[in-house]
Amino acid sequence: AISNNNMTMTMMAVGQSSPSRATRMRAWALPMIYLLSAPCNGIHVCDAAFAMAPSNNLRVSPLATPSLTSHHHLTSIQSKTDRRNGSFASPRFTSLSAVKTASDSATSSRLKRTTAFTEWAKENDVKCAGIEVSSGDQNSGLGLYATQSLTPNDIVIQVPTKLILSVESPTDYNRVMEKELFASEPKTYRNSPWWAALSIQLNYYDKVNPMNEGAGEGVSVKPWMESLPRVYDTPIHWSATSLEELQYRPMMEAVALQKRKWGEQYDTLTSASAVFASKISYDDFVWGCETARSRAFSGAYSGSAFNPIPYATVTALVAIYIGLGIGDIEQAANGAALVVCASILKDFVLPKLLKAQKYVICPLIDMANHVGVGATGNVAFEYFSDGFSLAALEPGVSQGSEMFIQYGPRNNDQLLQYYGFVEEDNAHDVYILPPIREWEIAALEEACGRKVGPGRLEKLDRAGLLGKATASSNTEAANDIGGVVLTRASGIDPAVIQALRALMSSDDEWEESGEAIGNFAVQTSPENERAAKTAVRRAMEMELESKDTTIEEDKNLLNVFQAKGGGVDVEEIMSVKFRLEKKKLLQEAIDNMR
Repeated sequence: AISNNNMTMTMMAVGQSSPSRATRMRAWALPMIYLLSAPCNGIHVCDAAFAMAPSNNLRVSPLATPSLTSHHHLTSIQSKTDRRNGSFASPRFTSLSAVKTASDSATSSRLKRTTAFTEWAKENDVKCAGIEVSSGDQNSGLGLYATQSLTPNDIVIQVPTKLILSVESPTDYNRVMEKELFASEPKTYRNSPWWAALSIQLNYYDKVNPMNEGAGEGVSVKPWMESLPRVYDTPIHWSATSLEELQYRPMMEAVALQKRKWGEQYDTLTSASAVFASKISYDDFVWGCETARSRAFSGAYSGSAFNPIPYATVTALVAIYIGLGIGDIEQAANGAALVVCASILKDFVLPKLLKAQKYVICPLIDMANHVGVGATGNVAFEYFSDGFSLAALEPGVSQGSEMFIQYGPRNNDQLLQYYGFVEEDNAHDVYILPPIREWEIAALEEACGRKVGPGRLEKLDRAGLLGKATASSNTEAANDIGGVVLTRASGIDPAVIQALRALMSSDDEWEESGEAIGNFAVQTSPENERAAKTAVRRAMEMELESKDTTIEEDKNLLNVFQAKGGGVDVEEIMSVKFRLEKKKLLQEAIDNMR
């Protein structure tokens, strides 16, 4: 899911240019400022945020809708998977738009299955102009492509909120799901994490009952469900051998924790409800979790859409209050401002204070693909029109080009684990080295020409700078074991440099610091700084040397795969692409330390 902290508040037709944020805010803020100037000074509605990854919007005049004929960046080729405790068979195909390996037959199959979805979207007030779902070419996956030149702020898709699937954490739950599947033990369902709750919704509409009462009378979401990918080739399905080929322990550990966590959650749900167990298999549950993790967007905003009734009521009461001479205009204005403030507090302030999080899967907009830098599309919640929209960003989108959004600052670990692709030269990528406690101290001493003196390791351990000996069961933690974090954006973690300054300090430097780790937060001497950086550089060199293949060997292997065309396991392709990107990041950091 992407982050989008600009809450758009506008009522625009699809295909119409959306005004800039400042212009939109000025358009409705002046009367609000008049009412709020005394009692609510300092409250800024424009600070409301809704983080997302796809999205929608609505209340528009009917417009011609381009033909939509496909869906998202994950292909849907059927592959056999063993049951829960068995292994997953490796699908013999190449996919994922990020690596341009989706087969032509897979793309054609997906396009056919989305035709009904396109018609369903039109019938249910989803508005689309200037954009269509397409495969680009026979070697690419599915995404959103411009059918005409789009200028910045052009709104291309609007979707009513009534059509989305959503969960608010930690208190929200779907009453239909509870009644139909967990009537005997509702608490278990209510306490489910967001991805499990969305998986339950997806599976209910996909396998139990496609009728969505919230979307309107007689609205079936079957066409939408059938347009979704049926199979995901993410690492949770990979064999142990394929995971080993990643040559990256943190990813292997993350996938193992993910499997365990999802399995435990399924056991909890089936233990609480025999009905759920009879209708939703473990494989079904995993499919729902993967769909939720790869297609949902999230954000801190959980208030309702704009409701004009309280404001109209207040206006009428103010008119009566003044007209009948019950009080003066100042008293009436204070009363009106109190109501307006209460509405703003409910919609924008309280959700932030309560740290509520909303997760949304939105039809059609969830087909937009990701790019780490240079997104050309922006997803926003439309407060006044109660929907979500997708609009073009600077510098616009040329006809025939794909519109990309950003799912957020995702590193390749996250992209591969939950989305199934790897981004080349990812600006947000990270490398997690083993924690300092696992480093080979003798090799560092040899590289630096210094010995690690007594007391250093003990002090660093007490300060938590050596990392953990074992990981916990927190699957959301990117680095639960306390490994050394290296990022492409900012290099090595400054806390690691501090630790190595202390670790490689001479006896005189250690004594001058008062044997306090905190005194090594800044450079103490050129010699000490050189020793610390030499130590971390040598640790990274050893990490790179420990790999089974070199950067050049991985590049050559990818060239061989490309020359073969089809017939190469996607696991094999993705494992090589992933490990190559990690090694490139390591090499960049090593070069920067010289």
